[in-house]
Amino acid sequence: MRYFQKLIIILLLSITQLAHADDGYRLWLKFDLITNIQQRNSYTQKCQFIYSDNQEAITKTAQKELQAGLSGLLGKKILILTNLAGKKGGIILQVIQNEQTNQLAEDGFSIREENQNIVIRSRTASGVLYGSFAFLRQLQSGSSIAQINITDSPKIKYRMLNHWDNPLGTIERGYAGSSLWKWYELPEVIDQRYIDYARANASIGINAVVLNNVNASARFLTKEYIVKVKALADVFRPYGIKVFLSLNFAAPKLLGGAKNSDPMAPEVRNWWKNVTKEIYAAIPDFGGYLVKANSEGEPGPQDFGRTHADGANMLAQAVAPYKGIVIWRAFVYAADPKGDRFKEAYKDFKPLDGTFASNVLVQVKNGPIDFQSREPFHPLFGAMPKTPLAMEFQLTQEYLGFSTNLVYEAPLFKECLDSDTYSNGKGSTVAKIVDGSVDNHSLTAIAGVANTGSDRNWTGHLMSQANWYAFGRLAWNHSLSSEQIASEWIKMSLTQEPKAVATIQDLMMKSREIYVDFTTPLGLHHVMGQNIHFGPEPWLERSARPDWTAIYYHRADSVGLGFDRTSKGSNALGLYAKEVQTQWGNPDTCPLPYLLWFHHVSWNQKLSSGKTLWNEFSSRYYEGVQSVEWMQKQWNYVQSSIDPQIFADVTGRLAAQHREALNWRDACVLYFQQYSKQAIPAPYQAPSRTLDEMKEIVRIYQLK
Repeated sequence: MRYFQKLIIILLLSITQLAHADDGYRLWLKFDLITNIQQRNSYTQKCQFIYSDNQEAITKTAQKELQAGLSGLLGKKILILTNLAGKKGGIILQVIQNEQTNQLAEDGFSIREENQNIVIRSRTASGVLYGSFAFLRQLQSGSSIAQINITDSPKIKYRMLNHWDNPLGTIERGYAGSSLWKWYELPEVIDQRYIDYARANASIGINAVVLNNVNASARFLTKEYIVKVKALADVFRPYGIKVFLSLNFAAPKLLGGAKNSDPMAPEVRNWWKNVTKEIYAAIPDFGGYLVKANSEGEPGPQDFGRTHADGANMLAQAVAPYKGIVIWRAFVYAADPKGDRFKEAYKDFKPLDGTFASNVLVQVKNGPIDFQSREPFHPLFGAMPKTPLAMEFQLTQEYLGFSTNLVYEAPLFKECLDSDTYSNGKGSTVAKIVDGSVDNHSLTAIAGVANTGSDRNWTGHLMSQANWYAFGRLAWNHSLSSEQIASEWIKMSLTQEPKAVATIQDLMMKSREIYVDFTTPLGLHHVMGQNIHFGPEPWLERSARPDWTAIYYHRADSVGLGFDRTSKGSNALGLYAKEVQTQWGNPDTCPLPYLLWFHHVSWNQKLSSGKTLWNEFSSRYYEGVQSVEWMQKQWNYVQSSIDPQIFADVTGRLAAQHREALNWRDACVLYFQQYSKQAIPAPYQAPSRTLDEMKEIVRIYQLK
């Protein structure tokens, strides 16, 4: 009998654990019952009902989301009223144009207690939706709503995700499964994930989505695919999200039978006008086009002796009647073995400032090379005052360890956004260039290359959800701190136990710097594996292009290490304002994180740390590995406060990250030691593996 009693208890415990297991699908939208009864009761008193006299689809979405969220948090059904009739103690959603709301930016909102009701007010239905999610965030994070008084507005108009998803379901630089979009099932089958994806985006203020890869297939402009895109647009519309498409510039030739795609050819211009008209007939609120042209083999206007502005303006004319926009990427670089890829986009786009149509944005990556773990801000920011520049960040961890590495990206985003360009005096930060306040642009945008996929938890590494969340929060308000965003996400996604929150926040805040230390310390860059961009390959000497090799960037020799971008070298530093040149121009005073970006430094040069370059450089790799071990210990401390399934998954990935950190350390210190010809500094031991062994590991990764 006792045996069966024990068996029953074990089974019950197992069922309980399964019932509470968390696979990460709900993201930060976990509206579980608030366990603090006193707190729950205080919230319940102010959330007895929901009412709005506005019946727009987006307002109805806000009501539905509030009802679902509050019902879960409070443990009781919250009714949506159709008649207010003087009731008190509830939530009123109000879309109204008045003196108060006119002071808000588009989509801005206020949340105030008025006449014993909480009023969420905006001049747009989208603003009411964002305010509703902001209110739920207050409850999820355990904040007080007594005498609540919040006013918030987005600083940037288009807050968008760029999906690098392909028609066959693959994702370029995707590490979380296949594409979310099941093109062969659309438009007939609407997956629930589409709706949940829209919910997640709306909850953090994202209002635009580019559905397909910038290396675009022309098929997205066919009648067959327009109806598929329409189906997704219909799902996203009630959440305030517009859809955009990346386009193939050669589409008039590929689809329309034109001789070429010269943007000045009348038949080409007419083709774009006609296909654009078809898209808007199906999707009246279609956002517009994103274009990668004359970059990495993609077709573009330069194929016909035209400029990027010629191509962009042709498309801008096509979408203008429908109030659409064109976003033209500035990611271009020529294959010049004697040049500096750092300067290429500036060379192409700076002369075009002021020549783009008023509904064109130029989208610039945060740094001048390609989403490295650390880059100086792109020199185009501040260099094109007559042209609105959109920011492009990368959420998917192409150069940050894929889905096995825990890297919280908010500090990376903030490092760029808070950088001062000095383009219009001190305080002309990159963020203020992007939000239009420095150069008085009303058309503004910020984009993040999405890290989502078909994996059940959306992002592969569950902790990478924080990067999606952080991007949305910073796209809305770039003045938020990385710490605040991390705290919000942890409380909404993992735990509210104070010590655990503090421990995880500390781990997240240090994670990016740890990754830099064991991969590319002191400004080393672009030494990752060829093609797949995974792991180290600093010895890479040959590729399809010289600027795809590692030696092009690190310039290691018997004297030292680093790319001289001062006036004695490529003079890329000269593209920045004089104040920025002063910060980075002297190797003796250049901040260590940017040292090798701008200077070729002697191995024996003494740095501000008190160590020589070689000793500091190699020590960073060893300390980086030790820091991953620290991350593992910190994560173990919070086990009792974390869902077992989530804890186990992150634990496994941290173990993989430690293995990869060892690979980076051994490969890089052994390779660069050939040039420094110095011993590994004490107290560190030389790697047990040889350089040839490390090269073989990398070779195997490159096999198809």
